[in-house]
Amino acid sequence: MKRRSVVVVLVVVLAVGGVGIALGTGFGPESGDKDASSSDFPTQTPTPTQMSSPTPSEDEKSDSTEDAPTSGESTPEPPFVFQIDEIEKCGQTCRDVTSTLVNQQDADATGVTVYSRIFVGNSTDADDEIWRGSEEVGNLPAGESYSTTRRVKLSLSEAFAVQQADGWITIQTTIETDEQTLTYSERRDVI
Repeated sequence: MKRRSVVVVLVVVLAVGGVGIALGTGFGPESGDKDASSSDFPTQTPTPTQMSSPTPSEDEKSDSTEDAPTSGESTPEPPFVFQIDEIEKCGQTCRDVTSTLVNQQDADATGVTVYSRIFVGNSTDADDEIWRGSEEVGNLPAGESYSTTRRVKLSLSEAFAVQQADGWITIQTTIETDEQTLTYSERRDVI
């Protein structure tokens, strides 16, 4: 009888801890909210970078070093900046996340779509994906920005998986335009 009580208490503690992890994340994926229309995410093989440092697509890579900055030259700004503006609580494991995409180029960007995925730990393996979403922006004039709010949730099992990864998640954002595809990756400790 005593052993059964200990097991029940342990299960309750783990469940409450999972909810705590979900609350501590500030945002999380909505269970079953993986966009059916976004099954084909156009991402490259990502390298761990900050959100402000895109990974160029294969078409944009060049064997030439003519465009590489030389000593004394500054690195050019990335064509886009993607930032999280606000995170609002909408439930125990729910967050409304407002983000903004800024076109820093001198030219308009056409056919813009933003794809985002969240993974448990320092991985971008499909098995570690806990949320995905996409937003069709359309045309984004030079110097202009586009803001949107998405609702994301964590299930208790997803929150527990984040806890098992010591609170680490990887956020992968791909910006696809008619001219280019850029992937940004960022790791965050959300506990």
